[in-house]
Amino acid sequence: MDSHILEPSLYSVKAIMILDNDGNRLMAKYYDDQFPSTKEQKTFEKNLFSKTHRANAEIIMFEGLTCVYRSNVDLFFYVVGSVNENELILASVLNAFYEAVSQILRRNIEKRALLENLDAIFLAMDEICDGGIILDCDTSSIVSKVAVKSDDIPIGEQTVSQQIKSKLEVIQTAKDQIKWSLLK
Repeated sequence: MDSHILEPSLYSVKAIMILDNDGNRLMAKYYDDQFPSTKEQKTFEKNLFSKTHRANAEIIMFEGLTCVYRSNVDLFFYVVGSVNENELILASVLNAFYEAVSQILRRNIEKRALLENLDAIFLAMDEICDGGIILDCDTSSIVSKVAVKSDDIPIGEQTVSQQIKSKLEVIQTAKDQIKWSLLK
């Protein structure tokens, strides 16, 4: 038996990234200094994309790292960990991130929608992982913390219940204003 036992660590994630269908970075966050410069990071991303963009797998051992990934339309989602990291843990981070992005973008997971909501996506990424330590993998918790306001949703994209709720709020505000003006 191998007497070399790895010490447990909370630092599970080395990087989370989203690349477009050409392998260009849309967003990425590295949690260690394995790739200290942006040039090295982009080289790693291009090489990783070239290995994974046509594959049907969900996991790859690449350059001494464990990479789990998922694609949708024109986006590729990646979570990278050390070679000794548990793939199931990385996959749960990937699934939580993907589902949070999906809910934030209202199931419209494509490059244009992602770029329009980049601030909320970065907040979701920060809610999931901080400094390589996994904080949360519950999608509903992550999305509620990011809290995309319904006021920011164009009326055409709101659900019927959201439209009714906003109209009721307007009516209640008008009632309150009339009541206060009559009491004066």
